[in-house]
Amino acid sequence: MPSMARKRGAAARMRDKTPFPTQQMAILALCRICEPIAFTSIFPYAYYMVQSFHVTEGKAQIAMYVGMVTSAFAFAECASSMLWGRLSDKIGRKRCFLGGLFGTGLSMCLFGFAKSLPMALFARAMGGLLNGNVAVLQTTVAELVTNEKHRPRAFSIMPSIWCLGTIFGSGLGGLLTEPVKNYPSIFSPGSVFDSYPYLLPNLVCTLVVAFALVVGFLFLEETHEDIKHERDRGLEAGRWLLRKFRKSSGEEPLSDKDACFEETQSMLNEDNWAAFHSTGSSPTLCSSRTSLAEPPPYSIGAAEKLQVQHLSWRNAFSRQVCLTIIGYGFLAFHTVSFEQLMPILMSLPESEVPPQLPLKFEGGFALSTKTIGMILSVQGIYQMFAQLIVFPWINSRLGTLRTFWLGIFTYPLLYVITPYLILLPPGFRLPGVFAILAWKVTAQSVCLPSLAIMLAAAAPSRKVLGTLNGAAASSASVCRGFGPTVSGMIQSTGQTIGYSGLAWWMCASVALVACVPSAMMKEERKSAMARALEEDDTDDEAALSTLVDSDEDDDDEDTESVITLTGEEEEQAVAEAAKAMDLERNCGL
Repeated sequence: MPSMARKRGAAARMRDKTPFPTQQMAILALCRICEPIAFTSIFPYAYYMVQSFHVTEGKAQIAMYVGMVTSAFAFAECASSMLWGRLSDKIGRKRCFLGGLFGTGLSMCLFGFAKSLPMALFARAMGGLLNGNVAVLQTTVAELVTNEKHRPRAFSIMPSIWCLGTIFGSGLGGLLTEPVKNYPSIFSPGSVFDSYPYLLPNLVCTLVVAFALVVGFLFLEETHEDIKHERDRGLEAGRWLLRKFRKSSGEEPLSDKDACFEETQSMLNEDNWAAFHSTGSSPTLCSSRTSLAEPPPYSIGAAEKLQVQHLSWRNAFSRQVCLTIIGYGFLAFHTVSFEQLMPILMSLPESEVPPQLPLKFEGGFALSTKTIGMILSVQGIYQMFAQLIVFPWINSRLGTLRTFWLGIFTYPLLYVITPYLILLPPGFRLPGVFAILAWKVTAQSVCLPSLAIMLAAAAPSRKVLGTLNGAAASSASVCRGFGPTVSGMIQSTGQTIGYSGLAWWMCASVALVACVPSAMMKEERKSAMARALEEDDTDDEAALSTLVDSDEDDDDEDTESVITLTGEEEEQAVAEAAKAMDLERNCGL
């Protein structure tokens, strides 16, 4: 009699050997990189663009309006992220992801033609409303990577792609702004680029987004469990193009799945059984005790159970899920505040007023814009290294939750120390800045992917994973909108009364409060989805094992008493076997 433990062990080994979905992750990364390029391309010229609207003459007010333009995207994204997540649970990840790319391209094109502040705000808000790809992307990665061991690597790739895109986006926006002024030999006065000096970088970004949209339509696979086996005309067109390009007569799908899986599935489709009646009259020997047309009942398995499972909001938003979503919000608030405050600290002039320690001091590093740009570029390069190398290495040794704690519990001390850098001797200030930035980048690089992994692990079903990621994205978006505004106001107040560290200590307080829900989180060794799949696998194996063992026990009877199956009985038996094989594939076995 086959051992059930041995069967479960074999199934687990098969899951562990699931390869990393390199091709689909590469396609997803190619589609993803266009968004940070488009998002950050406005930063180099946003101040001058708002200044050209002539809404005010005061420089302080111009900075406020620039903040409004920047925050419009975040607030709009907050309002729509959860809706996009829920929509992706109903119509699929791919459709929503491509829709988000289309919204990004449309908003960038409108922003380039903006001649007034309301138009610029409308274009930015439209980009946030039509793009819920943060939630959809996290869900897609969670569904693509079924092997738990691969998740740290997978969830560290997309933040690295974002870092790479921000480097290109900032450079693109700075180089292509005002082309008539900067490149008179190519762009003549009186052209459309003279009337709209900020159109060119936005048009280039729109083309980049359009390219990503085409790539996603042709080669990105659907990952939603109920929709991924539906016909995808985009994938069919992509495979046709690949066959033409490779001059190959056989189908070579750009997929990490078994190439013959789709063909096998179509052959085993219940609607097509009439085409396979040629064996209907062939006799088949079987045990006299029963026929395979009436097999013993056994569990249908994870796929169909999850289909009929109706989860309430209370079950979906469990304690662990809510804590993770709260963690997203806190982390977004104080990290985006750091990203605004640090360049200000580096650019403020040095103070001539003697400090009154321990709290009252003011001033900055008085660094040039060129030096600040160099520092931020080095930060972006190191952040890619931290995401791809440091985080997976730490996670493999400490686990996801301890890795998250390692980063999140150090933030309060980071924010307390940062403003005191201006008190260092001049020769130590630049090394101090690099040390603080490396600290912040490392902490952020281990916290963000850890939260993504823990949210995916806490999700009770893939059917609600898009909704949960949408809620997390909304939490982060609203905090990214408030963070710069609140920290900027406190920074201005602190400069007025002589306390340069006031805004930093506010961030330290927020980070300290964030440690409370973080300490209450727990680590899910295996996701709820994975556990459900394993339990259903065990049920299926037990039922099938019972059938096999019964056959072995009755082997002597079968040699003396046999009957012949009819064509209809054989057809039903083959159909049941086909369903079982298709189920195993769907469950990742």
